Parts: sequence; C-alpha cells; structure tokens
Amino acid sequence: MTVLILGASGATGSKLVQLLLEQGINVKAVVRSKSDFINSQAKYIQQNNQLSIIQANILAMSNAELTSILQGCQAVVSCLGHNLNFKGLFCQPKRLVTQAIQKVCHAIEQIPGDAPYKMPIKLVLMNTTGNQNHKAGEKVSVSQSLVISLLRLALPPHADNEDAAQYLQTNHAQTQSSNTTQQIQTKLEWVVVRPDSLTNDTKVSTYEIYPSPIRSAIFDPGKTSRINAAHFMSQLIRDNTLWQKWRSQMPVIYNADYIT
Repeated sequence: MTVLILGASGATGSKLVQLLLEQGINVKAVVRSKSDFINSQAKYIQQNNQLSIIQANILAMSNAELTSILQGCQAVVSCLGHNLNFKGLFCQPKRLVTQAIQKVCHAIEQIPGDAPYKMPIKLVLMNTTGNQNHKAGEKVSVSQSLVISLLRLALPPHADNEDAAQYLQTNHAQTQSSNTTQQIQTKLEWVVVRPDSLTNDTKVSTYEIYPSPIRSAIFDPGKTSRINAAHFMSQLIRDNTLWQKWRSQMPVIYNADYIT
C-alpha cells in the first residue's frame, strides 16, 4: 500500500508519516522544504526506502504533475493547515485546504481508466470539531453558533475547513440503498476526521470516536492528541471494515480522558 500525505511536515502530518512507516506502509510525503523535513524526521526516515519525499507547493502543481504523483497510491491524507501567525491566518492562500482538496479530487478523477485500481482511493481530510456537520443534522447552541459565525468572518482558516468538508459532501456524496451501501461510479471515497483541541502527546493513548461532537467545541472542548488523530487516520487507511463504517462521514475523535 502507498499513501500520499499532504502537509507531511506539520505537527500531525509528521506523526502520521512515522506511524505509517512503522506499520510497513509506503509513504509519499509532500513538503515545502525537503531539507527541513529530513532534519526534523531524521531518526524515522534515515535510509528508509518506504518513503518518497516530494518538495512542492500543492497549489502550484499542475494537474498532470499531481495525477502522476497519485499513480499507485491507495490513499491520500490531507493534514494541511494554516500557520498560526499573521501571514498564515490572514494572507493568501486563504483557502489552502479547500483548493488542495479540490485539486486532489480532480486529479484522482483524471487518473487513466486503465490504471491498476480495484478499489476507490481513500481520501482522509483532517478537519476540526468546530466545523458543524449540517448534513448530519448537528445542532449547536445559539451562543456557539454566534461565536462560530464571528470566527468564520474573522479567521479565514475556519471558513477554509468548513468549505473543504462541504466540497466533499456536495461533490463526492455516496448513495445508500435499503440493504447495502452502493458506491457511486467514482475513483474516490472520503472521511473527514474532526479532532477537538489538539495536544502534543508523544504516545498513542485510548481514544473514542463519535459520529458527532459530544461536547461544545467552544464552551466545553475536549482534547485530542495529535498522535491519536494520526493513529485513527492510519487505521482508517489500513482497515477496510473501519473505513466502511465511517466513509462519507465526519467522525469526531476525543482522548478518552476528556470524554466526561
């Protein structure tokens, strides 16, 4: 199996790279700086022939380049996010995640029909529990709705997360019959993973997965360690039963210690 990771040098993406390599999975890592990535991940990637590092700006890639990189991949994970500084929060590209997801989806659909794919490519988008899943009927309090509306206006990254998930829901929906889930004729399926407030624990711990938030993302947030989020995403990729359970959904992940 080969997995393409966008945002592989980020705080969560780098942990996902480590987990996948430990699990014997081939990884194509897209990073802005190859040298910085190698230096930061030296003990995990030294002489590791399972890892291919691609130095590139995903938004600057041509469709042909991205389609070529996707050849042979069974899964794509986006851990892209905006840097938490003025430039990252307020300057271009304000729709980094959305535009990247759109490009990836388009490139997957452009893979030649005779490519050796027996199953749709799995696309995992790391998002946020502050993104309300309206299609699942999720409700929040008036006060939380007001705060989210203000965040949407004041902080472009929040709107970007919403738009990226909305794009997948709108353009790559799946249909269901009364007996079984029927796959639309498409080359991709998706899951949007929503962690709560992220922490930097070093080891995988017990965590729980829910279809929707069980806490207020604004007024009573839980915690999700980045390594747990990475672990869940790696399991989605590897475990087809788990994938079928959550595909076309937006599961929320919490560290078990913060559920109650």
